[in-house]
Amino acid sequence: MKRVHPLAESIHSSFVEPLDVGDDAQLDDFFAKVEARWGRLDFIVHSIAFANRESLKGNFRDTSRADFHLALDISAYSFIACARRAARLMGPGGSMVTMSFLGAVRAVPNYNVMGVAKAALEAATRYLAHDLGPEGIRVNAVSAGPIRTLAASGVGDFRKLMEKSARGALLRRNVTQDEVGNAAAYLLSDWASGVTGEVHYVDAGFNIGGGDPGVEPAPSGSSSPSS
Repeated sequence: MKRVHPLAESIHSSFVEPLDVGDDAQLDDFFAKVEARWGRLDFIVHSIAFANRESLKGNFRDTSRADFHLALDISAYSFIACARRAARLMGPGGSMVTMSFLGAVRAVPNYNVMGVAKAALEAATRYLAHDLGPEGIRVNAVSAGPIRTLAASGVGDFRKLMEKSARGALLRRNVTQDEVGNAAAYLLSDWASGVTGEVHYVDAGFNIGGGDPGVEPAPSGSSSPSS
């Protein structure tokens, strides 16, 4: 809350409500308040994930049943739960975007059960796009490169992950929050009116295997990488 309120104030928003996405009653109450305030929704951004810190350490095979259920519920099912309620307030031209990561399709050290949850989230994106397409509602995901955020602090050796990403990316750098936000804004806008069911990568080209992880980023003003 101490972070959300200043953010809301910075964009002159007075609409800030608590929402535990693991609680159906809170979900119903929240979307009822949204309907009462605006009547309809143009878009929704789903940017929430959670796993117990212990399940992001050690071997993936040691993930407990409870930790698996929690990660999948909060990180993947919550998008389905939000989409079902938001779709009732949308019409043709509505758009939904969720946030994923490369760990959905590759085994990333220390990502463990969250990678499985993100894989489920990306599959849910496609199925929601299939469901809601006839209603003119688009559903997409943004798979962002690693960014130093509060949530990222729960991933072990995150600094090393960022360094590896910068070395292996085609652009030889990591992406910024603004770059990810700009991509999300594109997918939410009419500029992406023909795009749905996609996982849009914003990771400076790392996902296609570009770059040699042993090559250092080019110095400013240089036309080629230096080792």
